[in-house]
Amino acid sequence: MSFAQGDGHDMQDVLPAEGAAFDQFFRAVERRAFRIAQLALRDEDDALDAVQDAMLQLVRAYASRPAAEWKPLFYRILGNRVRDMQRRRAVRGRIIAWWPAAQRADDEAAADPVSLAASQEPGPDAQLEAAEGLERLDHLISQLPARQREAFLLRNFEGLDVAETAVAMRCSQGSVKTHYSRAVHSLRAQLTAEAGS
Repeated sequence: MSFAQGDGHDMQDVLPAEGAAFDQFFRAVERRAFRIAQLALRDEDDALDAVQDAMLQLVRAYASRPAAEWKPLFYRILGNRVRDMQRRRAVRGRIIAWWPAAQRADDEAAADPVSLAASQEPGPDAQLEAAEGLERLDHLISQLPARQREAFLLRNFEGLDVAETAVAMRCSQGSVKTHYSRAVHSLRAQLTAEAGS
């Protein structure tokens, strides 16, 4: 399924005259954007909703902007949407904490789709090793502070340069470099420590 034609939203209803350009842009970024949202939200459905909402908002609010500005604007919108969803979860978590345990069982029993992702490597040993490595890396990335995680994912998963990342994160280029550097050093230190033990 293409995100641009996802649940309950028909992008063709909101696409302006340059709809083909938007469609091409969304097809180019949808999988990486989904992965970024999935790592931040740790839920496939929420990640899908966040990406679709960001696509719709980009079209509705920034259709008149040049195509060169879409990528950082899209990731800024996506980042805002992810943070909104995380805030709602925190509030919902406080409320659900007061409900009986039986009503929470469904939420707690839900499997993490990222940890269940299979590797494409051939052979069971290679598959197991790659899956464990990716799961560990996903876990380490998810444990980074939010701004470091955002800078790391935008730079590495989406391939944005420092200037585009700064626009997407609404901060200076120096802040992007700092967040990115700290994320890389933290991940490298943890992975090195684990390899040595």
